[in-house]
Amino acid sequence: MSKKGSRKNVTTTMAKLADRHKLYELSVQYAASEIEFVDDTFKALRNRQAKVLREDFCGTANVCCEWVRLRKSNQAIGVDIDAEVLDWGKENNLSQLSKQQRNRIELHQEDVLKVKSATPDVISAMNFSYWLFKERKQLKNYFKRVRDALKDDGVFFMDAYGGYDSFKEIIEEREVEEEDFTYIWEQEKYNPIDGNLICHIHFAFGDGSRLNNAFSYDWRLWTLPEVRELLTEVGFKNVTVYWQGWDDEGEPDGIFEPATEGDADAGWICYISAEK
Repeated sequence: MSKKGSRKNVTTTMAKLADRHKLYELSVQYAASEIEFVDDTFKALRNRQAKVLREDFCGTANVCCEWVRLRKSNQAIGVDIDAEVLDWGKENNLSQLSKQQRNRIELHQEDVLKVKSATPDVISAMNFSYWLFKERKQLKNYFKRVRDALKDDGVFFMDAYGGYDSFKEIIEEREVEEEDFTYIWEQEKYNPIDGNLICHIHFAFGDGSRLNNAFSYDWRLWTLPEVRELLTEVGFKNVTVYWQGWDDEGEPDGIFEPATEGDADAGWICYISAEK
């Protein structure tokens, strides 16, 4: 009996072979520059070097790894509730460290509202991760717990984005240099009444395949005045916004400076520091 035609042709696409976490690190998370900003800013504020960093919502712990690479005295604590992403980080990021470096990282699979850890100099909550707290009392409680967890002269670092395009339902595409894929950011739905924002990250590849909804986010779009007010209410001092400049070609220059006034642009990203 002929078996001709009994097997279907299976096409292996770039999307099927893709690792969503690696794509994220290549297109979204610039851990080295993030660590450089945190390290330099802490030293400028406190006239000493930070040693212990806690990364909340740490995901793949890429920032933790960069922190322990920076200096032999540095220690990192990563906190994330998602076991899958922490396991990926152990297998793909921590495995690239020396044994001595790995010994200076602690990973906690816990809720950031409940975790208890060594007392850090710095707590970091980047990539707008704290936006998952949609109610004012929830975000205020998180900020209070962060302040309580820091050393007496500790500093809390965050980022934020905004601009008039952040309130729109839009899709933006960006080709990732030296990689054969396109990063696609979709703001699917925004509710102006409660500030709820649904976003997705997709990836498109050179062979025409796509990885849709590689990451999805159900956030509240918090504004800078709201964030600054809540930080002050829980007792943080000297809440500072660091605004990004522009190069000669009108593109973001990656240099963030303290600012009290920003441009009313379509889209911006900034850092925030809050001192205990």
